[in-house]
Amino acid sequence: MSKPPTWFYVVATLALLWNLAGCVAFVADLHLTPEDIAKLPDAQQALYRARPLWAIGATGIATIGGALGSLCLLLRKRWATGLLIASLLGVLAQDVGLFVMLESLKAASGVAPLLQGVVLLVAIGLVPLAGYANARGWTT
Repeated sequence: MSKPPTWFYVVATLALLWNLAGCVAFVADLHLTPEDIAKLPDAQQALYRARPLWAIGATGIATIGGALGSLCLLLRKRWATGLLIASLLGVLAQDVGLFVMLESLKAASGVAPLLQGVVLLVAIGLVPLAGYANARGWTT
């Protein structure tokens, strides 16, 4: 097993921090009470009412899979690839959930779809990075 360059550790560390932030947001979202939701603007309340349960599960797979996959990438474990693929599939399912809620999203600010686009790009980028690390012999 060869040692990866410094940029690999920097990217893997940033990926881990990004995905941990996603996990924190996911857990915070799960802990919102009906009273908390009632304090949100009407458009955001509509988003909460419209989202299907399977989309919430997909978010969990995306965030937890991404965090574990990024950690494994940082630890140079070959199975980071599988976890990051699972995370990407979770993000894609989450995006389908957003399309289901398209009418509600129209009432929301443009930040949510933009942020989701960034989430998708990061998830897509991490899968080939893990494959590249495997191909270069940086993982075991």
